[in-house]
Amino acid sequence: MPNTPSSHSAAAYVGEPVTLRELLGLFDLGLAELVDAPAGDAVMISSAALVDSDDLSGDIEPASPMPDLYLLVGVSAPDAVRWLASVARRRPEIRPKAVMSKAATKSSDLQAAARMAGVALVAVHPKARWDQVFPLVERILDRPRDRVTALDDTRDNPSDLFDLAVNIAQHTGGIVSIEDAQSHVLAYSPTGDVADEVRTLSILERECPRDYLQTLRELDVFGRLRKSDDVIEVPAYDKLGIQPRLVVGIRRISEDRSAAGALAGAIWVQRGNTPFAPDAADVLRGAAVIAARIISQILSAPSNVERLIQRLFAAHGEGTESSEISALASALSLPVTGPAAVIGFALANEDTTIAATEVPSLNTALRLHASSFRPDSVAAIIGDRAYVLFPGYTSVSSVSAWTRQVVEQFEAKRSINLRAAIAIPIPNIAHAAEARQEVDRVLNATAHTSPEVRVTTLDESRTAVLLSEIVNLVAQQPSLRDPRLGALLEYDAKHASDLCESAVAYLAAHGEVRSAAKTLQVHPNTLRYRLRRLEEIAGIDLTNAADRLLFELQLALLRQEGKVG
Repeated sequence: MPNTPSSHSAAAYVGEPVTLRELLGLFDLGLAELVDAPAGDAVMISSAALVDSDDLSGDIEPASPMPDLYLLVGVSAPDAVRWLASVARRRPEIRPKAVMSKAATKSSDLQAAARMAGVALVAVHPKARWDQVFPLVERILDRPRDRVTALDDTRDNPSDLFDLAVNIAQHTGGIVSIEDAQSHVLAYSPTGDVADEVRTLSILERECPRDYLQTLRELDVFGRLRKSDDVIEVPAYDKLGIQPRLVVGIRRISEDRSAAGALAGAIWVQRGNTPFAPDAADVLRGAAVIAARIISQILSAPSNVERLIQRLFAAHGEGTESSEISALASALSLPVTGPAAVIGFALANEDTTIAATEVPSLNTALRLHASSFRPDSVAAIIGDRAYVLFPGYTSVSSVSAWTRQVVEQFEAKRSINLRAAIAIPIPNIAHAAEARQEVDRVLNATAHTSPEVRVTTLDESRTAVLLSEIVNLVAQQPSLRDPRLGALLEYDAKHASDLCESAVAYLAAHGEVRSAAKTLQVHPNTLRYRLRRLEEIAGIDLTNAADRLLFELQLALLRQEGKVG
């Protein structure tokens, strides 16, 4: 099992060593391209870290080895240049071997800095998602070396969709993509320089050309996939330089063996430089059965597995002994030791509900997303919230990127608006239940204080969480409510005035009358008059720090109850 030791401020994913040439050879066309390699592309890569600017801002321990490969997420070219300058001052044997950056093709300074540090520079496509790139690096480092170099995995029962895609490509002579029922790419085989536009755009998750989609509709490809298990031949589309394809549907395994299962996805095979193998159609029919088994395992976890996952998250408030954690980890094939991440999802508007009939399909979609990112992830819906556990993760950047993608896709594809909270890193899976409580605290707090924030962590929302919980404690104790606020509310209601709203704006502007007046779109003298009336009615001195603190707390309670805007 690969581990994740800490190096510098980033966590490195460690696996089987491969050369940089072999690693990049498994990336799809356009996803990553070698810009410069001062030491050649045969340098060995066995560890990788996904980092952002904050990770690179700290001091590097002079004698501490660094991960072999750095993926620079959201790091500008100037920041990367400055960091590489510090790397160049280290001994060559403890420097990284390569960096991947979206700024690599835009900055000659970055290339020069990488060459000065003796580090290979890899350009990542601007449209590629880091939560797509990093799991692929992990997957490559997970592969035994003989499978990386030869790409000849010929096992009859691949346990992984990426393995299956490689297997299909090997036996059909084509370029493979495996998609779900909504045409999202779940896995694909690596290619050389023969991928066409549809293939490249689908891997980068941009839109397919409309002309080609219209052609597929005219050929009734999607309709035929839903109705038949036949392998469909899709002709070339010369206008856009799109190559011929074979496609077969993947069907959910139905309990009623006599009935065809619902369409769970499709396997697409693009023709490369050579014709398809003579038995390509037979290979695809067999592969569809294997894909159905793999996807069905992801989508339809047995009920006992659901119970185990819920037990891990302490769904019913039960405690879990260390011996039981070990048993749960064994049953779920999870590592007992090592860091992890827990993500919680809630509806953005908690006044809305999702029909009970929709919950299984939502759970299914979430497990598919999670498994595509991390095959050993576990996910469960508990009450009206969903939770995902990623073993072995300490990188806030990669988990946050994945979480944002899920939130965006649920909104775009299902019209479901979600909020998410992340607990990362947690020491090990024994802390999963505790982490679930932490993300619940964040989701409870931000629903009232920061409803516009869609993805956050406990650290980022600490103030909102603590303030919300303090306000809740005040709400539960009638004796802690200040009756002077009640007098203000009565005055506003009776005179159709805006004293409370004016107070909120004034306090938010830190006592700057002109700024608050601009927010309220009134004259500063009007606001000064309102504040004097407020002080007279409530007996509150807004120049007194203690009065202001208590007043803000009471106003927060009224806002949470919807009595003040």
